[in-house]
Amino acid sequence: MSRVSIRSTVGSGAGESGARKSLLTVSSADIFPECLVYAIEREFPSIVVEQVSSLAAACATFEQPVCLILIDSEVLPEIGARAADLMRCHPAAPIVLAQRDSRTPVSIQDILDLKVVRSVLPMDLKLDVWLSVIRLMLRGGEYFPPAMFQSHSRSLPQKLSDYSAPVGQPTAERSDFDEIDVLTDREFQILEMVARGLQNKIIAAALELSEHTVKIHLHNIITKLGAHNRTEAAAVFHARTASFSASLGRSKADLVQSAP
Repeated sequence: MSRVSIRSTVGSGAGESGARKSLLTVSSADIFPECLVYAIEREFPSIVVEQVSSLAAACATFEQPVCLILIDSEVLPEIGARAADLMRCHPAAPIVLAQRDSRTPVSIQDILDLKVVRSVLPMDLKLDVWLSVIRLMLRGGEYFPPAMFQSHSRSLPQKLSDYSAPVGQPTAERSDFDEIDVLTDREFQILEMVARGLQNKIIAAALELSEHTVKIHLHNIITKLGAHNRTEAAAVFHARTASFSASLGRSKADLVQSAP
């Protein structure tokens, strides 16, 4: 059953009602309590929060068009089977995974395999920060907790062995990244900064570019790498760095063993 917002049933003009949109939460447990729903609707007056307990119930039509879908991370294994239905019913709504506990990071590989999750939202952030992330996503931005990248980079040598690296110099230089040599030097520079989790506005300030220019470069990077989003592009960079370091370590070990 969807939740009917109290605010949506009182004294709204037709014009205001027509401008409203729904933020849809999907959770079998109560990770979106009433106080949080109230905070969202107070912070974003044009948003009405609708709550359902299953992905099947989310694949329905609501009174206002859905602009954002927050899905409990406990439902992660079911998203793939329902992704097509969700996108058909709510084509303008990014799918966001609501992470119950940021101390147990969701696997980036699971997110990449799904290809439909646009962001990961930790539920244990401070309220003002949490609402700021919601605002970012309502405006079309993406968010991933830095801990996800740290955990992922430690496991890349085992999980992404396809990115084999030749032995090179002691540090990862531009020429060491054979798989992404289609990138220009500027694109490579921006990819490295994206892989460090920097936002577009920070990258723009550091490189003295406009945010629009950074977005264009990032679009070109994603297209050239055949990635679906900035997360996949960053994963390619992290994979290449990790495999390079692993190869370098093996090379040093071989040199030690072969020394007279």
